[in-house]
Amino acid sequence: MRPNRHDLGRVFNEVPELYDRVRPGYPDELFADLCAITGIAEKSSVLEVGCGTGQATRSLAALGCSVTAIEPGADMAALARRRIATFRNVEVEMSTFEEWDDRGRRFDALVAASSWHWVDPSIGWQRAHDVLDAGGWMALLGHVVVRRPGEPEVYAETADLHERFCPGNPGWGHPPLEDDVRTTDEGWGLVDDPGGLFGPVIVRWYPTVQWFDGDGFADLLRSTSLYRRLDRDVREPLLDAVAERIRTRMGDRASRRYLSVLRVGQRAE
Repeated sequence: MRPNRHDLGRVFNEVPELYDRVRPGYPDELFADLCAITGIAEKSSVLEVGCGTGQATRSLAALGCSVTAIEPGADMAALARRRIATFRNVEVEMSTFEEWDDRGRRFDALVAASSWHWVDPSIGWQRAHDVLDAGGWMALLGHVVVRRPGEPEVYAETADLHERFCPGNPGWGHPPLEDDVRTTDEGWGLVDDPGGLFGPVIVRWYPTVQWFDGDGFADLLRSTSLYRRLDRDVREPLLDAVAERIRTRMGDRASRRYLSVLRVGQRAE
């Protein structure tokens, strides 16, 4: 089921500092490939949809691009402005993409980092096409949580806790195997297809890993929409139990593996 887009600001806006501290960034290789594929460079104009706390924004700004970043959450936008204060080539505007006033501006690239699934596809794809210049590029950045065979994995170690505190939730379960995810190179991933608005999609994968102690892993989960939507009286005892399980059964050291992904397609004329 598609996330409720109107909850976006509330879900993450409650914990902007935590989100910025624990959520994974994007590897430098991804941005190097983005530049190589699209040709964006210093002086290129980039629209970033759903900038959050500015993790990807900082990397785009460091390329010398002129970045207009949209973020619907007031506290997230405020933190993003603080994080990119040293860059003069970035503006953060508070809005959803659907309601954003483009004032006739057009861009060389549109980038959405772990945010496009919040955009209404019946509006978003056409709007993306409309705000890009001829030959412009659409780029979706994201992370897929994965596991490796034989490696201790938090969800396997805490399945009983999840079922005890929040029984029957279909969101729990083991992440897919890394090698299986690498075979899913088709199109735009889990979001709706844009039809003929954009050309063939180029897909690149980048392995990423974070390491946490028990409390740190609980904070990571605390920053995600699946856990933020739980009632506090359910979420906090569950995450306390997860942290304790990591301490007692996993030596207080747990990994979160990802495949970061870049999906790029050129605007069709």
